[in-house]
Amino acid sequence: MPRTALVYLALLLVTLIYGANYTIAKYVVPEYLLPLAFVVMRVSVSTLLFWMVARTFPTEKVRRRDHWLLIRCAFFGTAINQFFYFKGLSLTTPIHASLIMTTTPIAVLMVAAFLRHERLTMMKITGVLVGLAGVLLLLTKGGVSLENGTFTGDLFILLNGITYATYLVLVKPLMRTYHHATVLKWVFLYGALMMVPVGLQQVFSADWSSFPDLTWWSLGYVVLAATFVVYLLNAWALNYVDSSVVGIFIYLQPVFATIVALAAGEDQLDLLTVIYALIIMAGVYLVSKRNKNV
Repeated sequence: MPRTALVYLALLLVTLIYGANYTIAKYVVPEYLLPLAFVVMRVSVSTLLFWMVARTFPTEKVRRRDHWLLIRCAFFGTAINQFFYFKGLSLTTPIHASLIMTTTPIAVLMVAAFLRHERLTMMKITGVLVGLAGVLLLLTKGGVSLENGTFTGDLFILLNGITYATYLVLVKPLMRTYHHATVLKWVFLYGALMMVPVGLQQVFSADWSSFPDLTWWSLGYVVLAATFVVYLLNAWALNYVDSSVVGIFIYLQPVFATIVALAAGEDQLDLLTVIYALIIMAGVYLVSKRNKNV
């Protein structure tokens, strides 16, 4: 099979895994685990797995100046990024969260343009404005309240998308220099060092003995499939495509997330949400148009 097809299949698998992740993670947080505790479990276990995987490849010496970039990638890609995700998911719905995450290609473009890695065109600027308009409508659909509704949770998910986009842009040059296993083992190690000290109290406060089997399976899915497998496949794909192409596949996440959420009875879909989703996707389409894929 051609490499291009394999890259696209890998990114599609990532989309399927993460589409289901919204409903599965929502089942665990905050009823069984608080956001920081979930982040600690996610980064700790994944760190061990990535270091084990890295041992199967030749050891690479990372330059000192690149460690500072790895620390920044860890901050945006595995520390505050994951806290924003779980905190937001605990306060909003799976469908809302997945729709807001479709703005990641827009965020990738803005970060890349800010760092002068990509040039803004009139079409892309229009796409940014259209996409942001759709997000604003979705955020304020139930009113603007920090105490009620999904507004606060949606804001956290939006911050999650922005920080993940920053990670995608920052990590790209590292992926060109080192093997993806080398990059991921250091990114997750630094991320774990950042999050374990601040989240350990929530880990100890969880009533682990009361977890039903479904909670353990859900936790395993989020840690193994939606973290280890997803980051590994994304990192591999970044060797062959631009970060904006990886972001484009998030475009499909709401479709899978909606199907899973509705099937599980965890969410409802209304006409306004569909309309706002189409506005967001129109913006993403304009941002992604004329982008070279592979």
